[in-house]
Amino acid sequence: MRAALVGYSSSEEEEDGDGGRRGGGGDAAQGTPPASAGRPRLPLPAGLPGEPEPEEAVSDDSSRHGGRLRGFPHERGNWATHVYLPYRVQEEFLELLELLVSRARSYVASLATMEEFHLSLSQCVVLRYHWIDPFVRSLKQRLAPFHRFFCVADQVKVYTNQNKTRTFIGLEVSAGHFQLLELVSEVDRVLEEFDLPTFYKDIVDGFEDSAFLLRVQWEQIHCKSGNKYFSFPLR
Repeated sequence: MRAALVGYSSSEEEEDGDGGRRGGGGDAAQGTPPASAGRPRLPLPAGLPGEPEPEEAVSDDSSRHGGRLRGFPHERGNWATHVYLPYRVQEEFLELLELLVSRARSYVASLATMEEFHLSLSQCVVLRYHWIDPFVRSLKQRLAPFHRFFCVADQVKVYTNQNKTRTFIGLEVSAGHFQLLELVSEVDRVLEEFDLPTFYKDIVDGFEDSAFLLRVQWEQIHCKSGNKYFSFPLR
């Protein structure tokens, strides 16, 4: 496995295609049951525990999401979930990004610059609403022993997603690679507990040696499930 700090987002990560609306979960799904002849329809009670909130209308128009395509069909109660290390952009990274984009656009004029960057520890998977809390508890337990650590990225690589719908530029990590493998291994074990697919195998189209060095200290791990965010600080 190669770990790379990447500037991309899949459709599963960006959209709230998870059966929930913004503002958190916990309210009952609301609807109107069939009414008996001559009787008015009665609304279902709100606030029943353990049920997802009413979902918003979902748009699969890729033009509204930077050309990203949904990796799995939208289904009510499914929450797109992703575990990753967030990267706080520093000045030296912005300089590197500007240079990379200017050179890459001579080959691909439509290349877009992302606003947020991260290093993935899982692929995007589907969680049912009632799995979210036990999934997060298991992640918290397995990630608790890990300490903060530094990474160095010193190679530019070109990646393509598993569905061959997106190509993106990433920086491959050299120093700190072993710690990342350990983190991915623990996240994989949590995924296996829920019978979910583990991390991707390598998908690399090519690479270019680079003299640039990006040094990053990882301090916390994030998990995004639909519109819910969870943070796991490293020791």
